[in-house]
Amino acid sequence: MSIVLTPFARSRLFPRDGRATAIRDCSDTEFEQYLNAHPPLEVLPGYAPFCVLHVHRNWTSTRCSVLPLTDQNRHLLRSAYEARSREELPVLVRWFEGIEPPQANYLIPILYSREQLAREGSPIEADWGVVGCLYTLEPEEIPMVPITMMRNALGVDEGGSGVALDRTAYRRAVAFWEAHANWR
Repeated sequence: MSIVLTPFARSRLFPRDGRATAIRDCSDTEFEQYLNAHPPLEVLPGYAPFCVLHVHRNWTSTRCSVLPLTDQNRHLLRSAYEARSREELPVLVRWFEGIEPPQANYLIPILYSREQLAREGSPIEADWGVVGCLYTLEPEEIPMVPITMMRNALGVDEGGSGVALDRTAYRRAVAFWEAHANWR
């Protein structure tokens, strides 16, 4: 099995602006090489048949991407309308500022099949393409952000995958994200 970083993931996981939420102590090329040289501890099913998640013990100093919302940190929560790319419409996002989360124990790359990426207009030569990565304390998937589930349901033209909304999964994600936020 061969794995490559998609341009979308490369710009989000290894941004040129040096943001603290990037993958640390590892270049994009080294990350890709690591994924191809080291089998995952576990393979988790994704939200659709074309998606899988590979659980790897964190070999970097990358920090957890999500923190619980508490009375002590609620005042550090920020929000804005943002788009992930020039082509996408901005959506409301929220994050913590001024918090340094713990080092993640696991890096969990999110992989899409070659066929799905071609369908989305991002063809690759490898079997799988990394579209994102979760940085977690536990070897478990973090629920997809609800707006990403909606974007996926809108289809490829709106930056999604074309997978219909699963109302039960959506409600689980809302419950999680009401009590958690990303950080910057």
